[in-house]
Amino acid sequence: MLARNSYPADYVAAARASLEARVATYRAMVAAGEGAGFDAAVKVFEPVFFNDLVLVLENYFVHRLRNAEGKDGNALNEVRLLSAALMGNDGRFAVDKQTRWRPEGSVLGYAPGDEIAVREDDFRRLADAFLAEIAARYPA
Repeated sequence: MLARNSYPADYVAAARASLEARVATYRAMVAAGEGAGFDAAVKVFEPVFFNDLVLVLENYFVHRLRNAEGKDGNALNEVRLLSAALMGNDGRFAVDKQTRWRPEGSVLGYAPGDEIAVREDDFRRLADAFLAEIAARYPA
């Protein structure tokens, strides 16, 4: 289905629940481990996992109409730009010419050229902001 201008509330809720289940699985894994080697492994794994969750978040809503998304550097723009950079810019943040980007006004504060390394708290804030924008800009 292409060019969505709305998302039903139950679809948004299901996406949120799916993301929360993934985060809960991550938290359970972290809680189950212990020791310096495990802690070091989690430190390396965490940004890989949450970078991938940014891609999952984007793909739940990838067919949203861009005109409704806006160009003001909102959380929808941020997730789209993060995903594009993770997929095609070697994990370095980049901004397209259509988006009025201000790192200080964004959720995560990435500037062009920054290496993307999303952590759990970052992802939670980003997903909450993104889903709030989806609900506001793409009402059912």
